[in-house]
Amino acid sequence: MLDIANLSKRFGSLQALDALSLRLGDGEIVGFVGANGAGKSTTMRIVMGVLTADAGSVTWDGAPVGAAERRRIGYMPEERGLYPKMKVGEQLTYLARLHGVTADAARRAGEQWTERLDIAARRDDEVQKLSLGNQQRVQLAAALVSDPDLLILDEPFSGLDPVAVDVMSQVLRERAAAGVPTLFSSHQLDVVQRLCDRVVIIREGRLVADGTVAELQAGAEPRWRAVVEVAGEPEAAVGAATAMLAGTPGVEASAEPIAEGARVTVVAGGPDEQRLLEAAQRLGRLRELGPVTRPLTEIFRDVLAAPTASPAPTTGQEA
Repeated sequence: MLDIANLSKRFGSLQALDALSLRLGDGEIVGFVGANGAGKSTTMRIVMGVLTADAGSVTWDGAPVGAAERRRIGYMPEERGLYPKMKVGEQLTYLARLHGVTADAARRAGEQWTERLDIAARRDDEVQKLSLGNQQRVQLAAALVSDPDLLILDEPFSGLDPVAVDVMSQVLRERAAAGVPTLFSSHQLDVVQRLCDRVVIIREGRLVADGTVAELQAGAEPRWRAVVEVAGEPEAAVGAATAMLAGTPGVEASAEPIAEGARVTVVAGGPDEQRLLEAAQRLGRLRELGPVTRPLTEIFRDVLAAPTASPAPTTGQEA
């Protein structure tokens, strides 16, 4: 288990990390998300020894993380660390050797990962001659080539096409199935929602949410959806629905024409669905009413917009 406990880091007047704590268990894939400048890269750099924390600790299976432990970590930094004029295959072999892998094993691992990530045909090309997407694949291969026991990946999906995203997602699932945990940052919250066992959200260097996607959805402000069939024109029906729910947070209404009028879909926020039910029944014939499963993108926006407060412990953190 990787245990990041009460990390704090200041750059001049900027408090980059403020008593940040999180844990990463064996085989877990954890999405590490936050706005630009929230402290994600700073946290990863401290784990990797690139930066030193002002306070707090990083331990792995109860022992402080030092140089020996970091050789067992596959790291993809925010600033891509490839040698542009070095050939792909030679570079992967070299990087594996830096982690203590024998020459033959390093060469075989480089071949394995270039095949797995569909860049085998570019093995003899200089990195600078590759597209940005293929450079990103090489960077992931560089993080995997030493057969690490832990993956720390800063924006691994940046610049990838959907096919490459699927390939990388499958690789991370395979590593997780083998017991290798992954902590990765990303602004692609749809990927985070599909892939992660747990999501950690930070704001201004502080943890503000930690849990499974289902737990975060359950803790978010509820939203309800009603579908109503009405007589009259769609635009008029939308106006009527909006007027009936004036003052209700997050009202969204849309309509489409049907044979005898319009079908109106209304989504509204708030903890009580009763007002939406009453409005829908006054509007027309109620066809559907139920809760809306909120995507991670909406939850993320709500968390960042909420007043600053000390986060309550969640299932991902001990009290």
